Parts: sequence; structure tokens; C-alpha cells
Amino acid sequence: MYGPKLRALRNIEGWTQEFVAKKLGVSKQTYSHYENEKRTPSLDMIKKLASFYGVDIDDVFADESTSSVVTLPIYTRIDLITGIPSPEDIVGFEVTPKEWLSAGEYFYFRAADDSMTGARIHKGDLLLIRAHSPAANGEIVLAVANGSAVLRRIYQNGEQTVLQAENPQHPPLFCAASEITVVGKVIKTVINF
Repeated sequence: MYGPKLRALRNIEGWTQEFVAKKLGVSKQTYSHYENEKRTPSLDMIKKLASFYGVDIDDVFADESTSSVVTLPIYTRIDLITGIPSPEDIVGFEVTPKEWLSAGEYFYFRAADDSMTGARIHKGDLLLIRAHSPAANGEIVLAVANGSAVLRRIYQNGEQTVLQAENPQHPPLFCAASEITVVGKVIKTVINF
């Protein structure tokens, strides 16, 4: 799955496929085939791509099925209509031990505010999220509610859902169950020194 990583690296820099292709000395169509995984780059091109983006070859091209780690995308934004992170919103990648993961889809999200400081989640912290994971009462979720993406403890009582912050300066959000989208459940806070 090197294609989405190449696309994300290009989007982080704000470059077009045409710009990257020209810098690498290939046609736009060839570079597009790399991103769409319709063509596998040669070893020399893999080295060029890694050098061009300033990353290790393994960060983009390692076979994750034989590795003890996977590379997951980092998002700072969630689409408020679909409740799904978009590939265009990837701001980086984080190498993650497979032992942290069970079945399911995972990604990272950067905490946007101080609403969960009581749970030791601070603005800018990197959170491992299990997407579309059912959450029990009291678990911390990333949800879309009242037109924004929020991190909160979830409490459900029939048709009523309460999204409770861990900071008294942030009041609880009361919503009908149909008015919120749970994007995923927070699995872990990652602190890199």
C-alpha cells in the first residue's frame, strides 16, 4: 500500500502530480500510476522517491505483512458530513506496533483542544483511534456532533446520548443518538519524546 502514502506525502507538501513527475524525470501519467499502484516503481525510482520526499524507503515501501509494525495515517480533521477522515487530510504517518492492534481499521488523530485533560489527553496529543468501533458507556470516542469533531466520553441511554468532556470548562453535549456519528474509539495516547 505505497500508493496512498505517496499521495499523502505529496499532499502534505501541496505539490501536484505534474510537479513531482517533472522533478523525478517521469511523465505525469507514470507518477499517477505509482500513486494508484497500477505500476510498481523500479528500485532506482523507489530510492529517488524516498530521497525526494525525505523519508526512509521502508516508511513507504516496506511489506507490512511480514513486519511487526504498520504505518498508520495521522489526521487533524474529520469530514463533518461523512464522519470519515479523508486521504487529502493526512498530515503524516506514525509507525505502530502490530501488537497494539486487533482486527479493524485504525488511524491517528491529533487532539484539537483541551476538553479531555482530565483523561490526560492534551491539545496536540497523538491518539490511536479504532474506526467504526462500538463504544461502551464511559469510553472515549472521536465523534461528530453539533457540527464539529469532538473527543468525549460517551454515555448512551436509549435515544439520548451524552458526550462528556474531562474538563469542567467544556459542558456536556446532549444529543439524540441519530444526531451524532461515532468516528471511532480512542485506544491509546502516544507520547513521542
